[in-house]
Amino acid sequence: MKRLALTLCALLAACGTPQEQCINRSTRDLRTVDRLIAETETNLDRGYALETITVYEMEWDWCHSHSKPGEPPRPPHMCLDREPVTKTRPKAIDLREEARKLESLQAKRRELAREAQPLIAQCKAVYPE
Repeated sequence: MKRLALTLCALLAACGTPQEQCINRSTRDLRTVDRLIAETETNLDRGYALETITVYEMEWDWCHSHSKPGEPPRPPHMCLDREPVTKTRPKAIDLREEARKLESLQAKRRELAREAQPLIAQCKAVYPE
């Protein structure tokens, strides 16, 4: 069900008006920097970062053995299988370095916003709504 919902959301996002699609293409880097600024501010407020890791845990699952041609099918049986599990854990950060990174990202955001203004105006001129 989650996959269906994600697919529908992706399709709806792709169905934006031509003007919206043009603006989205023109401001992709700006949105990325905005996301990084929000993450860095959250890390500074919290005092540490959150790291996403994938670990593998053993779980019991039904296994199906393939039988040789001409043999009767083998019944399914239980076996251990490695399943990936995504977890988050705290990660120590240098708060002064994180503050410098935030200042740098904010300066880059100002630069990208300035560069995006004429591109957005061009998108609106080419694709009026």
